[in-house]
Amino acid sequence: MLPNVKLTNTLSGQKEEFSPREPGKVSMYACGLTPQDAPHIGHIRGAVVMDIIRRWFEVLGFEVNFVQNFTDIDDKIINRMKQEGITAIEVADKYAAIYEEALNSLNIKPIQFVRVTTNMQDIINMVASLIDKGCAYAVDGDVYYSVTKFKDYGKLSKRNPADLISGSRIEVDERKKDPLDFALWKSAKPGEPSWESPWGLGRPGWHIECSTLSLKYLGNNFDIHAGGTDLIFPHHENEIAQSEAYLGGADFCRYWLHWGAITAGGEKMSKSVGNDAKVNAILAKYSPEAIRLYLLGTSYRSPIDYGLDRLDEAQAGWGRVQRAVSNAQRWLEDKTEVCDRS
Repeated sequence: MLPNVKLTNTLSGQKEEFSPREPGKVSMYACGLTPQDAPHIGHIRGAVVMDIIRRWFEVLGFEVNFVQNFTDIDDKIINRMKQEGITAIEVADKYAAIYEEALNSLNIKPIQFVRVTTNMQDIINMVASLIDKGCAYAVDGDVYYSVTKFKDYGKLSKRNPADLISGSRIEVDERKKDPLDFALWKSAKPGEPSWESPWGLGRPGWHIECSTLSLKYLGNNFDIHAGGTDLIFPHHENEIAQSEAYLGGADFCRYWLHWGAITAGGEKMSKSVGNDAKVNAILAKYSPEAIRLYLLGTSYRSPIDYGLDRLDEAQAGWGRVQRAVSNAQRWLEDKTEVCDRS
């Protein structure tokens, strides 16, 4: 019999006993990155956290199916495409490879990566289904999800829709029926990569891709959906709304796990802010084991403020672990030698 496991579920805000969809099996999905630059330490924290959770389940005897996405078409990728003079797919391939190399260096177990651009028809089909169900509407080649159609909107982030004001993280568009409505499909702009759809040339909105990919590769009511705390609203809130509408009210997934952000000087680490610490530069100075130790030195749900002093401490701590193991090995060898002589 497999042991009992408890997880802190963001949806309930409580530590709950883990009950998988299928006995002995764990299905996990984590929101991945948009590969448009070399990864920084903030991107890697989630990978290390999920690697530990996965290994933990496997040690306990579970069979784990872990899927993560690459958002390989996005405004940032299009901007990088223009800067580097290569295609959007070439941008995504280039930086996804750098990310996977970093994961390999950090001894992250192989992940099943899935991409938006190779699953476009599935995304289009899900958008079309939401329109058919009366939960979304098309206007001028764009498609929006109607938030008022989902009565439980806000249940993950604990926000009241009536209190939400259209702001920096909510797309403002006078064509929308409600300020909270969000894009499922975006009509193409000149010179941008696009795909044929019933609403004209375009590409997916941000939120729909993770719903489509997780449901396609793991099925509905899969076990764990994970991501950074910064994704709880609006990304994961919107995922729940569109996914459960698509599923006719059935639960999208069973447990929501979120890891804390890595900050620098109290601000979220971000390329746009200019405070991102690239993983390759850190790997050039610190051992992979020390980096993992640093990232796991705090509860995965708590934020970490980045600093070289903490990495130095982790490197020293890893050195102590190595010396302890070496001393233990020598002691065992000496004991064996004494026993052999006697």
